Amino acid sequence: HRLDAQHRFITTLFEGKLSTAPTNLTTGDRVLESAAGTGIWALEFFEENRADGVILDIECIDISSAQFPANHPPELHFSIHSIVNLPSPDWSDIFAYAHQRLLLFAMNESLWRSAVSELFRVIRPGGWVELVEIDLDLDGWSVLGPDTARLMSLGTALFDAKGVIRDLSVYLPGTLKDAGFVEVRCEPRRVLIGGEAIHVHEFPTALTYSSELWREGWMGMKGPVVEAGGYGIIETVEEYEALVEASARECRFASKQQYVNFHTTMAQKPVM
Repeated sequence: HRLDAQHRFITTLFEGKLSTAPTNLTTGDRVLESAAGTGIWALEFFEENRADGVILDIECIDISSAQFPANHPPELHFSIHSIVNLPSPDWSDIFAYAHQRLLLFAMNESLWRSAVSELFRVIRPGGWVELVEIDLDLDGWSVLGPDTARLMSLGTALFDAKGVIRDLSVYLPGTLKDAGFVEVRCEPRRVLIGGEAIHVHEFPTALTYSSELWREGWMGMKGPVVEAGGYGIIETVEEYEALVEASARECRFASKQQYVNFHTTMAQKPVM
């Protein structure tokens, strides 16, 4: 599954750690997983803590239940909710830790402010939030080749139209501080674009953002691009797919080095 492959990649990028926040969780603590998808992060985080004798209660939310797992431990609860509008007042001040990954394409400025405000409300005093995202360096990526440059023009048009924030490593720390969080820090991880997929279990040190991952990422934009009419660059689904394939080939054989910048931003709600 695409999201599970993405999960393994990001976990490997962060030295195999599912969480980098200094949480000190204990049995009975409640954890929030936003944009849970298949639930793979929550399942692994639960098992990892259980192996240490810590039994967590994990609330997994997404705006769609399509990918929720059929089977999971009873301590995991899956529900349809948006991070910008969580249950109130039931969830106020209850979570010891909240974790969220790669929501950048679904968000704009006002949605991020709402999300961070909601996270501040539901985290208990002393609890932590951790947000894993990518910075979009469309100008830098354009040098990978002419097809990639066309794809980046499309991306620029789409992200500008949707209000997507491209420099979340700068934006999120400030927004978290504005909401009242303290101990805010952002840890970057830079990964080279190109080459073929690497089996991360065999070569954890030689991790690259493969042309396959690149292709998958941009194929995920197909719907919004085509719905918007292609911004004068493409007209049909087939044209978009062909452009992504051509860009992936350029990434695979790129002579110029370009990077994808991942980062995790963590912050603590002040102890009252």
